Amino acid sequence: MLEKLRNMIKGVKADFVDIRYEIKRHTLIGFTGREIRQIGSNNTDGYVVRVLKGGGFSTATVTKEEDVSRALELAVEGAETIVETGGRKSSLEQVPVVRDRVKINLNGDPREIPIDEKLVLTSMYNDLMLEQPSIETTNISYSEIGREKYYVNSEGSAVSEEILTTNIAGEVIAKRDSLLQNIRISIGGADGYNRLLGRNEDFVKRARIAGKLLDAEPVKGGTYNVILSPLLTGVFTHEAFGHFSEADIIEDNPSLRKKMSLGERLGTEQVTIIADSTIPNQIGYYKYDDEGVEVKPVTLMDRGVLTGRLHSRRTAKAYGEPVTGHSVAEDMRFEPIIRMGTIYIEPGEKSFDNLLEELDEGLYLVDGKGGQTSGENFTFGAQYGFIVKNGKLGPMIRDINIMGNLFTTLQNIVAVGNDLTLSERGGCGKGQLNIKSALGGPHVLIRDMVVGGV
Repeated sequence: MLEKLRNMIKGVKADFVDIRYEIKRHTLIGFTGREIRQIGSNNTDGYVVRVLKGGGFSTATVTKEEDVSRALELAVEGAETIVETGGRKSSLEQVPVVRDRVKINLNGDPREIPIDEKLVLTSMYNDLMLEQPSIETTNISYSEIGREKYYVNSEGSAVSEEILTTNIAGEVIAKRDSLLQNIRISIGGADGYNRLLGRNEDFVKRARIAGKLLDAEPVKGGTYNVILSPLLTGVFTHEAFGHFSEADIIEDNPSLRKKMSLGERLGTEQVTIIADSTIPNQIGYYKYDDEGVEVKPVTLMDRGVLTGRLHSRRTAKAYGEPVTGHSVAEDMRFEPIIRMGTIYIEPGEKSFDNLLEELDEGLYLVDGKGGQTSGENFTFGAQYGFIVKNGKLGPMIRDINIMGNLFTTLQNIVAVGNDLTLSERGGCGKGQLNIKSALGGPHVLIRDMVVGGV
């Protein structure tokens, strides 16, 4: 395939050309309550070509091999039009020529498991949740996405890589009279089908939490000192901070770009933030991005000081900073854009009990439940929480939102736990879906967090 792609881009009159061919396989099984909502698999494939000519950088996508030559013509025309109309001039940072074939290493290949067996597994976990007290219904899905990627460029790089993710995820909903409460569940990863097996307790535990929320009190709104759980810490790190570390997000925002200057102290000494897609067996793992660049770990913040940024070849050249290998596409329908893989706050030295003792009085908030950002301000939901008094966990609370300003919050992180939990499912929606967007972190203690409630 790589040789065929090389031949396809030969003779194109441009400064740079690349082509990516992908085969994507998606299997989906969905339950709503005890009813099977959907079940099936589909395979698709296609080509993405990019052309750089005279500073114009243009992309075209097609699904048929016979249309690739026309796609290249359109990309050349697009690049020329960008130049003629005064559009953005682009150039690419130099990177090593690589030739590699990366095979996937799985603990149980889901492609060898019959769909009936996947249905039985998903149904069993679904039934376990439905059998718990006060559970009204569920929305649970098995999802398996495989991408077989082939990349060639005019500089001589030729890379193929397989990636495959599996997960069982959704929500469980408890009900009493008119009160509904839901809790999310997700298990899975990029290291094989066997990660999904033997997880009964995960599903039972989440369903029981949903039931207990029916007896919890809504949190009283106010400003609290809080401990965030690892996955809620991850939501803050990814959504509020991480996207501003993606060079394309701040490229055309002068005020934000100034605030995110390398060398600026943005957080406390306790905060070190890493983007590392080289951690084996994690959902965010890959070796080469969709520009054929080997991904590198990046320390985005070192003890409160901004030290790194995530780049494509184009933005690395524009910023004069190192290429990092974070240009990733959802699939063969899209050109790559800058994406986080695995991002987390580096663990500190304090145990959870140490953090509770230091908090003394406040709230312990657990797991993310959606949210949004508006510039440097954020609002995120927490799935549940606990009141903390005298350093001890107290009554459960529900209906929780946290809100604040990124830069203020980074200055209010006063302690970091010694644990680390990473998500088992990705799904960032920055323009395209990124199934490799792992997040997480340790428990963190934050002063003066605004918490929305009654």
